[in-house]
Amino acid sequence: MGKTVRRAGRATAQLAMAAALAFGSYLFITVLLFTAVATLAVVGAGLLPETVLLIRRMAGAKRRRVAGWTGREIPEAYLPVTGSLRARLRTVTHDPGTYADLRWMVAHYGYGVLVCLPLLLLWPLGLLVDGAWCGLLRRRAVVLPLISRLADLDAAWSTALLKPSPKARLVERVEELTETRAGAIAAHGAELRRIERDLHDGTQARLVSLSMRIGLAKRAYDRDPAAARQLLDDAQDQAEEALTELRHVVRGIHPPILTDRGLAGAVRALAASSGLDVTVSAEGLSDSGHGPRAPAAVEAAAYFVVAETLTNAAKHSGSDRAEVRLARTDTALRVRVRDEGRGGADETGGTGLVGLRRRVAALDGTVAVTSPAGGPTVIEVELPCVW
Repeated sequence: MGKTVRRAGRATAQLAMAAALAFGSYLFITVLLFTAVATLAVVGAGLLPETVLLIRRMAGAKRRRVAGWTGREIPEAYLPVTGSLRARLRTVTHDPGTYADLRWMVAHYGYGVLVCLPLLLLWPLGLLVDGAWCGLLRRRAVVLPLISRLADLDAAWSTALLKPSPKARLVERVEELTETRAGAIAAHGAELRRIERDLHDGTQARLVSLSMRIGLAKRAYDRDPAAARQLLDDAQDQAEEALTELRHVVRGIHPPILTDRGLAGAVRALAASSGLDVTVSAEGLSDSGHGPRAPAAVEAAAYFVVAETLTNAAKHSGSDRAEVRLARTDTALRVRVRDEGRGGADETGGTGLVGLRRRVAALDGTVAVTSPAGGPTVIEVELPCVW
């Protein structure tokens, strides 16, 4: 009986909040009608976007209440309301989420009255009937459990009405892909400019110097063989330095060690040359490159995430220790990098984390950065892939 009463009490609290939201919906209907009339009169067209945003907040509050009761999140799918008044009006009138929220509000106007039953009828009846039924006859309660069922019914109807439609999810996905494509193009352009700069300032300059020394050696060969040999020795050194520069550029495009040893082996080699005391753990990944491997683009993105993060840690964290964890799951590759530095990583202060996010977003991955003042800094990346 005690457990039943506690669950009924929790359901009553849930329904009481639903009642408050329903009462707010009743009041809001008046605002909505006023906005609609004003919009038709053109005078109040500017109120429409703000009214839709208010509806979104009310629907969001209902989603959170339902998620708290059922333990299952109800996803949202809205277009961002930004730009000029005309753009905002076009967005809210073409967004499928707007009409889904309106359907929920109209329906909630009707079934919201259900929440009054436990407060006005079921609790007094339950305490009377179930008190005697359970206390005297030792039977299971029959009235108070109805309160929980009403809460379940309210949650089920709200979930069905507030769940984004396939069209809304498609619109959201198109917007997301448009944004990530723009980020990927920007990241690709920045990478091409870096490669061009490295080739122009490094390798090209050395090759020009190499050509000049070979030309001087040819001129000096007959009259001063010793000087010619010295120039050829210098030219050989220049050629070796140019090769080193080219290897560095190639590693920036796609590290050969990644192809030869796989992600785990490449990350261990990267950690060994980072200048930090780095601990590397790899779950489900082979250090030799044998066995199941993620697609090349996913491995390259994970490698550059670790490289960028360790570089930032060595430059800015003030710590000499870091930890890298690689984990293979059924549907994704996870990367976690942690340093014990001073924290306070600022994503707006440079291009490192911004570029990292763009590279990961281009593969539909996610990046989570935790860096409180005083540390530690933890960067977690998940890249979806098929093994």
